[in-house]
Amino acid sequence: MVVSDVAPGRLYLARTPVDGLARAHGGKDEFLAAVCHELRCPLAAIQNASRLLSSDVEPAARLKAQVLMERQIRRMTQLLGDLQDLSRISHGGLPLRRERLDLRSAVGNAIETLDSDIKARDHQLTAVLPDAPLWVYADPLRLEQVFVNLLSNASKYTDAGGELTVRAHRQDDLAVVRIRDSGIGIAPEALPFIFDLFRQADAGNPRSRSGLGIGLALVRDIVSLHGGRVTAASEGIGRGSEFAVQLPGEY
Repeated sequence: MVVSDVAPGRLYLARTPVDGLARAHGGKDEFLAAVCHELRCPLAAIQNASRLLSSDVEPAARLKAQVLMERQIRRMTQLLGDLQDLSRISHGGLPLRRERLDLRSAVGNAIETLDSDIKARDHQLTAVLPDAPLWVYADPLRLEQVFVNLLSNASKYTDAGGELTVRAHRQDDLAVVRIRDSGIGIAPEALPFIFDLFRQADAGNPRSRSGLGIGLALVRDIVSLHGGRVTAASEGIGRGSEFAVQLPGEY
């Protein structure tokens, strides 16, 4: 593991790609149970919404049911896609379709993808993007996937009415995107392992019992495949967290 302290115990670099697969294999039964749970919950919500749509309800209730179904379908689609991508990466087979890309567009697309979820949780999102393009040589869809995962994670661990901030800037020969939240934060002892496969930020928090702990591992691996790195920083429980993606610039 590579560790770099900006302030003691506050900042950790991601481990190398697929570093946790062998250790995680021993808990495959627990993992399969978690997958079943993660699929069962949205399926139950979709089933309930479907029953509501088939009954004689007001237009507002019908629209609410439709929105709920769409959100849960996106949740399952993302889960299955992430699992497939992790499998591909572990076998060295995740294709990258690189092109010269303005990083601002990938960030903007990720924000647009999660707009309804962020509004539903009453989060205040601030995006600070430079006026000039931030050129990188990257796969647009994969980078969008990175920022969707990071934003979704930030929103998940932030209470209603909390703040999310996305900043993009140039730092020497790097293009950097920082995603900060005012959420539950990360305990110092958890920081070194935050990018490990099947790890949760805070196992004692009810929100950590949802999800599979694969989003940050996938972020780490995709960023690494692009020749970049991702870091996590937090001042502790209750003090929010920040994830920074650094990618080689294309100038």
